[in-house]
Amino acid sequence: MIYIHVPFCHRKCTYCAFFSKVESGKWKVESYVDALLEEMRQRRGEQDHPIRTIYFGGGTPSILPLSELGRIVNALHECFDLSRVEEVTLEANPEDLTPEYLEGLNDLHFVNRLSIGIQSLDDKVLRMIGRRHTAQQAIAAVENAYRTGFHNISVDFIYGLPSEFHFWHHKVADLSSIFNFQLVSHVSAYALTVEPGTALAVQVEQGRAVLPDEDEVVGQYERMCRLLADKGFAQYEVSNFCRPGMASKHNSRYWDRTPYLGLGPGAHSFSLFESGSTSVAHVEKRRWNNPDGTFEEETLTEADAFNELVMTALRTTRGLDAAQVQDRYKERLHRMMQPYVDCGWIAVLGERYCPTTEGLLHADGMAAKLFVE
Repeated sequence: MIYIHVPFCHRKCTYCAFFSKVESGKWKVESYVDALLEEMRQRRGEQDHPIRTIYFGGGTPSILPLSELGRIVNALHECFDLSRVEEVTLEANPEDLTPEYLEGLNDLHFVNRLSIGIQSLDDKVLRMIGRRHTAQQAIAAVENAYRTGFHNISVDFIYGLPSEFHFWHHKVADLSSIFNFQLVSHVSAYALTVEPGTALAVQVEQGRAVLPDEDEVVGQYERMCRLLADKGFAQYEVSNFCRPGMASKHNSRYWDRTPYLGLGPGAHSFSLFESGSTSVAHVEKRRWNNPDGTFEEETLTEADAFNELVMTALRTTRGLDAAQVQDRYKERLHRMMQPYVDCGWIAVLGERYCPTTEGLLHADGMAAKLFVE
């Protein structure tokens, strides 16, 4: 697995707390690509097995000119074994996916999956949260991508937005007239989180944005799950839904805690070092604008590794496999899980604790109760 972080955006969304910089000229993008290619060459030895998935995230990867993206693709072929690549995802904003850009992207013969950040189909909401596209541009981007030959398309939505219009209030028939779900194979739908320090947090504090209450957000989530099920999408993680066989291979490996290499400023890498029967996670944090190309490193404790396993596993319908848990925590795990089994939030399948549909609503809360120090 390789994750490539593209840290540029045309402008910052009001809710965004991710690491990104507003793009300010061609030279800056070219300098970023130069540094990224050098980092690939320095770290090529860290991946001595065939790469299965590659993910361009951000930021906004579709901000990259096709010429610069082509340079990255060539360097990936030069530095890594790509003979078994199954999935290459590019995150994109709708306004970037012009017919010309899509044709050029298709001509690279590399990216085979698009993740398009739509977020809302209400123009008023899109303006309020700082998005540059309109609802019509989002719809056109999906249609043009499919027409160009990209048939593995994921779209992102946000629920719980401050708005009188709620996308998920509509009936299935009404939504079909707004958005053609038949063209997409995957939907990611995230609950809005107001992060401290973001522009949205300031708007909420000043009363310029009013968030729906918790009951309304839960109602939107439940209606969303029913609608997507009616459209043929199965939920496989708290925020992710797919048609049969179309789950994100890359993201699924994150949740399975598969080691990966992160490239680019702000990217993380993850590896597992075996010590007896205990897996200890090793995380590398790439520093922004670090001239000597060094990394910050963190070795997780047994407790940290357990907590990360619980946190990621309980967000998926596959659930938590007790066989993966360190022996010292197993008895505690079984004891702490029993109340959730009794109330119907967790189903027990062999050695797995699998969240039910209702349980997924409480996944983060359950995980927090299970954490150890």
